[in-house]
Amino acid sequence: MQRVALYARYSSDNQRETSIEDQFRICRTRAKQEHWSIVQTYHDAAISGSSIAQRPGIQALMKDAQTGHFNLVMAEALDRISRDQADVATLYKQLQFLGIKIFTLAEGEISELHVGLKGTMNALMLKDLAQKTHRGLRGRVEQGKSGGGLCYGYKAVQIINQQGTLSRGDREIIEDEAIIIRRIFQAFANGASPLNIARQLNEENVLGPGGQQWNDTTIRGHVKRGTGILNNELYIGRLVWNRQQYIKDPVSGKRISRPNPETEWVITHVPDLRIIDDELWRSVRVKQAEIAAKYCNVTTAIQNYHSQNKLNPTRRPRSLLSGKVYCGLCKGPYSLRGADRFVCSNHISKATCLNSRTVSRNSLELRALNGLQLKLMAPENVEAALQAYERDIQHQKADYQTKNLVWAEELTDVVRQIAQLVHAITEGMYHQSMKEKLTELESQKATLSAHLSDQNASLTKIRPDAITLYHEYISRSIAMLQRDDQNQLAKEQLRTLIEGIELMPATERGKVHATLTSELGTILNWIERQVIGNTAKTKNPAASATGVLVSVVAGAGFEPAAFRL
Repeated sequence: MQRVALYARYSSDNQRETSIEDQFRICRTRAKQEHWSIVQTYHDAAISGSSIAQRPGIQALMKDAQTGHFNLVMAEALDRISRDQADVATLYKQLQFLGIKIFTLAEGEISELHVGLKGTMNALMLKDLAQKTHRGLRGRVEQGKSGGGLCYGYKAVQIINQQGTLSRGDREIIEDEAIIIRRIFQAFANGASPLNIARQLNEENVLGPGGQQWNDTTIRGHVKRGTGILNNELYIGRLVWNRQQYIKDPVSGKRISRPNPETEWVITHVPDLRIIDDELWRSVRVKQAEIAAKYCNVTTAIQNYHSQNKLNPTRRPRSLLSGKVYCGLCKGPYSLRGADRFVCSNHISKATCLNSRTVSRNSLELRALNGLQLKLMAPENVEAALQAYERDIQHQKADYQTKNLVWAEELTDVVRQIAQLVHAITEGMYHQSMKEKLTELESQKATLSAHLSDQNASLTKIRPDAITLYHEYISRSIAMLQRDDQNQLAKEQLRTLIEGIELMPATERGKVHATLTSELGTILNWIERQVIGNTAKTKNPAASATGVLVSVVAGAGFEPAAFRL
């Protein structure tokens, strides 16, 4: 029997949440006709189909595919899975390697031909849609209407035009927010820094854009890109559109902004939306120029670095622990500031956290590497994690026992009804409705049997030399950090093992407690990838990895292993 995972997606906020259920419904109908058992469903709502990397639903599907819980992925059409040709090809290859087929209602069973032709058609359609959307937005902007989201200080209004139809895209000033905008401009022109302005507003409980707290970057922004409160030309009645374009990073799947030349900008004057007078605007520009001149040497050095390392700043973490460090008090991120030290971003940017403790990057990285090497796969930590996992499994088993009783009773009743129908047909009492009923009962029988058999599946198997292999591979990765040609690869490998590092101020002055957390399942999968990499020259490299992590029940996972660094 085919064990099926359903996938559904809709891409726009303008579409309805029921679109997901509509797709599931027609897929369930087809599965019922084919006598296939549906074991899991996955979906992504209001997320573009142009990138798989940014969709949690498809990522969860790919993760569960490793467990062998299903052998067929079904969707309404191939473009529901992805419109990106490269993403479709990669996903197809990965599932094919796992022995999992893709089936869609529109195309049937997906083959290499579908991947090539449909992938090309979807990519062209996506490009055509982007061009038409861009053209439509340009027309709105030239009429003085909104070409995108609303910025701080304005709200959307709907107006009945002369033709009697509803006109969208118009804006009007929110006076309470306009007062705050003028206050920010005046304070900056008088010498206050964006950081101090943000702190003052947060202390007064003045909400910023989107109802969030203020930070210095929200106010300062980027002068050349026209971002931030101080650089928004709409505040002087000048609507500037198409300053930048967004291009998808093929590695991360994230959109990266790129500035457009001024010749491509679309500028429309909207005097009714002016909030700041020209004199105050010029005062802010003069102040920004003074600051830029003061720090021009630093800026030039940074620009030279970016021009020589175009891949690094946009695609690679700044350090081994970038994005992995969090504050234990406010749960906000710790980031690198100043003299290469990690500091609580909420404390520095918003003054909303009392955690003022900092730690040097080198010191924290050394503590993290020592923890990974000496503590993470210590036998007592592994044993504790496995015990917690087994406790969770026992709770699930208790829940399954109740369900099993219900499923077993239903299966007995279904089998009895099937026997009665078969007996009636052999006695000559045949009607077309009996065939339909028999088909329905057989489908119910298959589904119930699948539910009962799933509970007896193997949970987890770990090879006995996993700890030894871990220490071998972690030592090699740490040694690779010292080599320029392997530093980046080693950094990426080690980052996968770290779920997060929490920093808490200690009672001792200036001291910081650090706790590293990692998932045991992630560690075992990492070991498996290392084993496969080491046996890549063999005929069947995956064979030697068998036993590292054979299978995990869908939805179940290992408890995190956490320890003090």
